Amino acid sequence: MSETVHLKGAVISLAGPELRVGDRAPEAAVVMKDLKEKYAGGIKSRRQLLITIPSLDTPVCEMETKKFNEMLAKYNDVDITIVSMDLPFAQAKFCESYNIKNIDVASDFRYGDLEKYGMLISEGPLKGLLARAVFIIDDIGKVIYKQLVSEISDEPDYKDVLKELNKEGK
Repeated sequence: MSETVHLKGAVISLAGPELRVGDRAPEAAVVMKDLKEKYAGGIKSRRQLLITIPSLDTPVCEMETKKFNEMLAKYNDVDITIVSMDLPFAQAKFCESYNIKNIDVASDFRYGDLEKYGMLISEGPLKGLLARAVFIIDDIGKVIYKQLVSEISDEPDYKDVLKELNKEGK
């Protein structure tokens, strides 16, 4: 069963399975701003923070990306990836404009693999984009934290994400 979110109050369905805490985090191929592929999810040698957003070209997503870039600068032991459907060329320009260097910015435009996480918006004006969510994945590939932002136009709870990152990292 897929999950739902809201866009200015309207219910919006997401495509893909509902991924829960304790589930295996599927490996998802995303494209970096240099057009190289990166695999998010799955088993890695360190924890992962996987963040999905609709588009860097919106005020909320822009603010969220800048905040995470600043807040997560000291987390060298975490593989951090923020994913949207924006093309890598636009992402490269965005990262250069706002000095985004502490997190990887990637696109799901090629494979749509974030549908494996249940994050693909399947209806409404944002159909084809990603919902706003945060996943923390441990080094054995299990989801240990999930925050699906109910209202797409709202920012995530940054304090809760940091609390969970710090709890798992110490």
